[in-house]
Amino acid sequence: MTKSEITYADAGVNIDAGNALVERIKPLAKATSRSGVMGSIGGFGALFDLKSAGFKDPVLVSGTDGVGTKIKLAQELNRHDTIGIDLVAMCVNDLIVQGAEPLFFLDYFATSALDIDIAESVVKGIADGCKKAGCALVGGETAEMPGIYQPGEYDLAGFAVGAVERENILPKQVAVGDVILGLASDGVHSNGYSLVRHIIKVKKIDLYAAANQQLATTLLTPTRLYIKSCLAAIRTGAVNALVHVTGGGITENTPRVLPENVSAEVNLKAWQMPEIFKWLQDGGNVSSTEMLRTFNCGIGMMLVVSTGQVQHVSKVLKQYGETVYIVGRITERKQERVVYL
Repeated sequence: MTKSEITYADAGVNIDAGNALVERIKPLAKATSRSGVMGSIGGFGALFDLKSAGFKDPVLVSGTDGVGTKIKLAQELNRHDTIGIDLVAMCVNDLIVQGAEPLFFLDYFATSALDIDIAESVVKGIADGCKKAGCALVGGETAEMPGIYQPGEYDLAGFAVGAVERENILPKQVAVGDVILGLASDGVHSNGYSLVRHIIKVKKIDLYAAANQQLATTLLTPTRLYIKSCLAAIRTGAVNALVHVTGGGITENTPRVLPENVSAEVNLKAWQMPEIFKWLQDGGNVSSTEMLRTFNCGIGMMLVVSTGQVQHVSKVLKQYGETVYIVGRITERKQERVVYL
């Protein structure tokens, strides 16, 4: 009796599907190419030439992140075309805080069994995010891991590398009297979704229902990319620090860029909290303190600007489509690093 051969596909891993996906995403990656990129997707590693990208004395800045449990909403609603933008934004928005220009990006896509159409949709979002951020998608990894993930599930991780001229590294010279500018967010971005999903569960909301389609769309609105506007603002020479208002909100992220001798005073009446946050706060009976340390509450990025340069920097930011608020100032050190008015 002849023994039947066992293949990798029998174990749940389809090599042919993986190869087919690579061929599909090659043009997506090629469309993100920028100065400095050497070669194309398909090799074991990606090469990047900093000299041809125009840097003289560069310091590399790297970051990695995911999209949290927002990915569960994308899977449950079968909407996969924007979650890749979230992935890029969560990584590169952290780079710009150091003053760095994003150069290239790699992604990691892990799933139970590869669905080429879904994976292509996700990678298309990643490519869209890279184009908006001005960085190149130079490679990545796709992993099929049956038994680790349930059928239909996938997870994402992103890896971004940028560069900044040594003399321009941020933060720098944050001082009493500096003004804090806030840039409007595009919604919840990619933070606090475990709480978002808990509120939806407690309120027994069916996101498939026709009446809740707008809510579903709002919750899946991708994270805003602040790269081009903030790079332009940084080039004015008046920006002393940036704060990416990500997980931990304004409360937890602002102290990360402050020297020990100062605090940040934030005026909560300087902007109007978007309706989605009011809905979350009211629906979940969430305290204001918890909101400000969980969500961005309508401010996705903050800039600490030298006094006297506020109008000029604001004008530059607005030219790139940002909605700008004067949200506070730097004060002498108080007991709390962030003081809310």
